[in-house]
Amino acid sequence: MISFEATIQKFGNMGEKTGWIYIAVPVDIAVQIKPNYKKSYRVKGFIDKVTVQSLAMLPMGVGNYIIATNANLRKAINKSVGAKVKLQLQEDDDLIKLSPILLECIAEVEEAKIYFDSLLPSHKQYYSNWVKAAKQEQVIAARIAIIIKACSQKLTYSEMMWQYKKERDLLN
Repeated sequence: MISFEATIQKFGNMGEKTGWIYIAVPVDIAVQIKPNYKKSYRVKGFIDKVTVQSLAMLPMGVGNYIIATNANLRKAINKSVGAKVKLQLQEDDDLIKLSPILLECIAEVEEAKIYFDSLLPSHKQYYSNWVKAAKQEQVIAARIAIIIKACSQKLTYSEMMWQYKKERDLLN
C-alpha cells in the first residue's frame, strides 16, 4: 500500500469536469500503485481513517491522476476543498460481479459479445447494474434485449439509454 498526503481540490472551468472536487495523485505516486499504466483503474485503501474501495483513478495527461470525491466520501472523512488528507492506496483488482443472465444471453449474439468484451470493466458494470436493478422477469428480459441490440450497434451505455429512451420508459 502506498501512503501519501494530498489536498482536496476543485476544478474551475474544466469542460465536463467543471466543479468536480477531487484529490490529485502525482505521477510518481501513480506509477508506484500501478506501474506502466496510463488508463483509468480502481484503487482501494484508506483516506484518512475511512476505508475506501473501487475508487476510480482517472488519468489527467502527463502521468498525473485524480480521484473524484463525491459528497458522501467528503462527509465520511469530514473534509472539504482545501483540506489535507492522508491516503493509503493500492490497486483494487477485486473482480466486478456481472449479472450471470446478462453474460449468458449476450454470449449468444457474437457482434454484441465482441463489443461487450471490449469494454472496460466499469462500463460493463453499468449494463449489468441496470439488469440487476430490475425485479420482474419480464423487465429483466426486456432490458437484456435492449442491451444486446445496443451492443450489436456498438453503443455506449449512455448512448443506449438515450437511443432507447421510449422502450426504457416502458420498463420503469
